[in-house]
Amino acid sequence: MRKVGIIGMGHVGSAIAHALVQEGTFDEYVLIDTKVEKVRAEALDLEDALANQNGSYKITVNDYAALDDADLVISALGHIALQYNSVSKDRFTELPYNVEQVQKVATQLKKTSFAGVLVVITNPCDAISAFYQKETGYPVERVIGTGTLLDTARMRAAAGQAFAVSPKSVAGYNLGEHGNTQFTAWSTGSVMGQPALQMAEAAGVDLAEIEKASIVRGNDVFDAKGYTSYGIAAAAVRLAKVIVSDAHEELPVSHYQEAFGTYLSTPAIVGRQGIVAESSWTLSSDEKEKLAASAKSISEKFSEVVGNE
Repeated sequence: MRKVGIIGMGHVGSAIAHALVQEGTFDEYVLIDTKVEKVRAEALDLEDALANQNGSYKITVNDYAALDDADLVISALGHIALQYNSVSKDRFTELPYNVEQVQKVATQLKKTSFAGVLVVITNPCDAISAFYQKETGYPVERVIGTGTLLDTARMRAAAGQAFAVSPKSVAGYNLGEHGNTQFTAWSTGSVMGQPALQMAEAAGVDLAEIEKASIVRGNDVFDAKGYTSYGIAAAAVRLAKVIVSDAHEELPVSHYQEAFGTYLSTPAIVGRQGIVAESSWTLSSDEKEKLAASAKSISEKFSEVVGNE
């Protein structure tokens, strides 16, 4: 029996639960939220869909003990308006609020026998992943942030539009912080199997504009509908499926980087035990500097709020 816990049943958590149910990924769902009536309503809505689904599933509400034998837990709690309503649009504006929420969740998680993988969406994703790991004491390889998996998808969408091809014909990664200091590693990117740098030069495509679009695309979504949900839900669902199926797939996710002493996104091999191995990849000297600068920014902003505890 495959079981997943989702903590935080707002727009993102609900979208994740619905997508997983539609795909029949898990047999059991544990939905947790401090808004009791809201989480109960989401459970009822999903139960009403059961008779018209191909598979079957069981839903448990607000029971941390039910996470004892879960394969993974997804943290989707947060207060996205704090970020997008700020002048900087910086995800770190959510950090003080979310640190308090994570402390409460971590306290509950430590009371359970949960031994699966903790997937973190909560922003700022890299810093909160680090904080979850410290608060729970889980092995670093079993605490993973969705990181730039979403930003990479946004880059591929923007590149696909610029080159008039499917986003699936675009390869490459956004690396670093899931935030303003991230960057697209164009030296490793490709379009229709050809180096992205060469393709851009030949087609007159501005890669800087694509990179910018991948970073600010979330702002456009929020400004129009008041929140983001489908893109990040798809990223979380993909990561969840890779973990539970032990796929050993390469993904750009936020994980602990010993070289930088913090969490940030680089390609890694992901499986049922979490981070299975680091991928082998080469960056240009400029990209290496950007990655180091991004790591430094995460560490400094994290320390300002949380300190060195």
